Amino acid sequence: MKLLLSTGLALALFGCATSPTGRSQLTIFPDSQMAEMGAATFTSMQKSQKLDTSSRNASYVNCVVNALIPELNAIAPAMRSTQWEVKVFADESPNAFALPGGKIGVHTGMLTVAKNQHQLAAVLGHEIGHVWARHSNERVSQGFVAQSGMQLAAVAAGDMTSEKQQLLGLLGVGAQVGVILPFNRKHESESDEIGLELMARAGFDPRQSVELWKNMQKAGGSSTPEFLSTHPGTDSRIRDLNARMDRAMKIYQQAQASGKRPNCRL
Repeated sequence: MKLLLSTGLALALFGCATSPTGRSQLTIFPDSQMAEMGAATFTSMQKSQKLDTSSRNASYVNCVVNALIPELNAIAPAMRSTQWEVKVFADESPNAFALPGGKIGVHTGMLTVAKNQHQLAAVLGHEIGHVWARHSNERVSQGFVAQSGMQLAAVAAGDMTSEKQQLLGLLGVGAQVGVILPFNRKHESESDEIGLELMARAGFDPRQSVELWKNMQKAGGSSTPEFLSTHPGTDSRIRDLNARMDRAMKIYQQAQASGKRPNCRL
């Protein structure tokens, strides 16, 4: 598997793309290569971290994902070929992630903080938004341009080297390996916007996205939850979500009227 492109080839493939919200992006790597990176990372994580064995938890998370993905496919035809895979990790930290190629991970701790299906949909819609908007490609591309010698293939094999940790961080799972390289605020805001629309289209109550972030803030106590630590401030995030709420509520009401009423329960 040739995950590492030469500098010359990378520059030859250099190109600008446009995100789902119309923002210009730098994306060097083809989606197929990013999907390989995501799959290799996901396989590695399943070997190094404990998986949750509860079929109940798995069914609950998959129920929410299965309600969101058809809405993604409806507005993003290019994503229809993505084969989504979901794993629940036995970890008390409230965290979740999605990798290129459609690999989704949810910590059991998130199932405690996200109090209902609507709040979990807000989390997963946000993470799916990162994949659709190709944020990992942007980060890896920027990292490659800045450090053309970085060993991008390190994720596929070997010990946890500093290069491998850096790549995992660029893919968006840095907090998993002790290296926090957060998505920037533009990425986070964009994913919030996408996630809010996806959950509303699927019939999940978008108002619960605000309640989720209030829960995340409370869960921190005197410290910051892992999921929150790599994201912008809660107050500004809630403010931005509320600013988009009128439109999201209209979409939600239309979805409900058309019979979209998810029933995902733990």
